[in-house]
Amino acid sequence: MDVITMKEIRVRRRILALAVLATGALAACGNEAPAPSSAAAINDPVAITYDGGIYVLDGETLEVERTLPMAGFNRINPAGDASNVFVSTSAGFQVLDAVNGTMTDIAYPGEKPGHVVRHGDRTILFTDGTGEVNSFDPEELANGKPQGRQYKTAVPHHGVAVELADGTMIVTLGTEESRTGAIALDPAGKEIARSEKCPGVHGEAVAQGDVVGLGCEDGVLLFKNGAFVKVQSEREYSRIGNQAGSDASPVLLGDYKIEPDAELENPTHFSLIDTATAKLTVVPMPSGVSYSFRSLNRGPGGEGLILGTDGKLHVVDPAAAKITKSWPVVAAWKEPVDWQQPRPAMFVRGDVAYVTEPAAKKVHQLNLTSGEIIASATLDGVPNEISGTLAGH
Repeated sequence: MDVITMKEIRVRRRILALAVLATGALAACGNEAPAPSSAAAINDPVAITYDGGIYVLDGETLEVERTLPMAGFNRINPAGDASNVFVSTSAGFQVLDAVNGTMTDIAYPGEKPGHVVRHGDRTILFTDGTGEVNSFDPEELANGKPQGRQYKTAVPHHGVAVELADGTMIVTLGTEESRTGAIALDPAGKEIARSEKCPGVHGEAVAQGDVVGLGCEDGVLLFKNGAFVKVQSEREYSRIGNQAGSDASPVLLGDYKIEPDAELENPTHFSLIDTATAKLTVVPMPSGVSYSFRSLNRGPGGEGLILGTDGKLHVVDPAAAKITKSWPVVAAWKEPVDWQQPRPAMFVRGDVAYVTEPAAKKVHQLNLTSGEIIASATLDGVPNEISGTLAGH
């Protein structure tokens, strides 16, 4: 996959913003696109949640361009296009037009909205409370609510789904009490493969070659070449619940937790899963350093990125299975017990990482080539989750 530079993203953003503003007003309803805002378009939008709402920042200057009050704990994810961000509320998924800084009427109602997965030209929503899966082309959001592909799991659960380039859909299996594995469906919705050898299945990532990895409590479950393949850990318990993949690498980056009864485990190792050889490698963090579930990401060249509790962004060479660089970004921090509470988080777009620093109410912009902090800004509220728009796929 070609690396998209920030300059290219900015050009695409401005072209798209001008095109949207030129379309004229559209009726605002659940199946139609929202009317363009009369305010100036926001460059390279970055969205940050805080207790009480969402900030929408200019991705170049880090200036807060819009403040959207919203009650409750809300989560955010890229929608997969160059304009929108998905907001997970108590009522379901709702689309935020980040370029114009306005909430739209495009929504996918449902209790406990869960994972938002972006892969290729598809975005997939999984609603935990209903087991509903919605897959669609995010570029269609420009015209309103997409008429995409729907599926419903046999039993609602905290799950995830991903659709591959050939139309194969991978969906987790589980109930409210336990999660056991996954199934593969062909484009017509027929089951073509199944594995129940992934206890506690959680999270997904896609590696080079359209290979899917699902985290288990004893390794990773891969889907490759039309079949499931289990990558077994050497430990009886080693939960890999969060993963990050890249089209530029056959190796997945995952967390690695070994304490089944811990209220909060501060992991001191991470995992690398080579999907070509089905081999799992465990790598130590620097002495005394751990990370959280919001710490993992991938860079533009497929490098692994881990935001450590020492305040540094650690760059991982996935082929060599080692940390090659460590760049200071924020002050040292400690992970809170409550997963909803703020801790440093990261959003990557092109060759730039945006990193929050809740203790200082700051957000930083980091160049992933040089490790240089390009810009920093102070917010009124404490930043929690961070996301933003993506360039078109």
